[in-house]
Amino acid sequence: MTDETLVNSPITIHPLKGALGAKVRGIDMRRPLDAASRETLMNAWMEHLILILPDQKVTDEEHVAFTRFLGEPEIFHQNIIKSKAVREIFRVSNVRDDNTLMPPTDPTARQLSLAQFWHTDSSYKTMPCMGSLLHGVEISRTGGETQFTNMYKVMETMPAALRQRIEGRKARHNFEHMHTLQTLRPLTDAERAAMPPVWHPMVRVHPVTGRESLYISPIYNDQVEGLSGAESLALIAELAQFAGRAEFVYSHRWEPDDVMMWDNRCTMHQVTAFDPMERRVMHRTTIVGTDTVVAA
Repeated sequence: MTDETLVNSPITIHPLKGALGAKVRGIDMRRPLDAASRETLMNAWMEHLILILPDQKVTDEEHVAFTRFLGEPEIFHQNIIKSKAVREIFRVSNVRDDNTLMPPTDPTARQLSLAQFWHTDSSYKTMPCMGSLLHGVEISRTGGETQFTNMYKVMETMPAALRQRIEGRKARHNFEHMHTLQTLRPLTDAERAAMPPVWHPMVRVHPVTGRESLYISPIYNDQVEGLSGAESLALIAELAQFAGRAEFVYSHRWEPDDVMMWDNRCTMHQVTAFDPMERRVMHRTTIVGTDTVVAA
């Protein structure tokens, strides 16, 4: 074993106060991740659901290379958000590839504004993604905090009457549902064919921890089994409101070169509003899922 494979030691885990999250020191994402460090990181991730890795001055290529130690990076199915230079990078950015600021009316800016609603990434896939890693390249100071909610705790404390309404039911995850929430560029035939709607259990079992969690993604959910369209949307809205209660949520105020990792199988997230004329450049990788959603 070379010195290079040991650069990430020692790793320290500092749990955050509140419902979820920990800060991780001792990992340099520019370097290889040895097996022991990967195990420590993954164990902390499963325990704390979200991890903050501060001071990660990584290039997009290094970001992608680090992601590969955790799983296969996803390639987003739309070109309007995918990086032209590094295709595994999902650009959560109001700045174009040519470094000019997008107006709020720009189609990409409109679509990204939907991140201000609770959601979980890639839930519209037959095998939804495992997790995401977001790099704060240029952060905003007028807002733009990322909020996460612990869907284990949501499930554990959910009133029995509400749980009875979702137990044994599936919700539909439809990428095109976003178009009912915001005026967006119409999907192309290829985009629509690439992401047909899928149905997932609303109460799922995590494939690693075995714990139950609520599994919804309100920007994609347009139907619940056995309910009308209006009833479905009302139930999803009620669940999202419950999941957004303060006791379940951590709100992250970004610092430059923070990287956040979150488990999309047991969390939701949203971004707080910020001045759209302030530059905000965040680059994300998404880890391909390897498991179907299993009902509790």
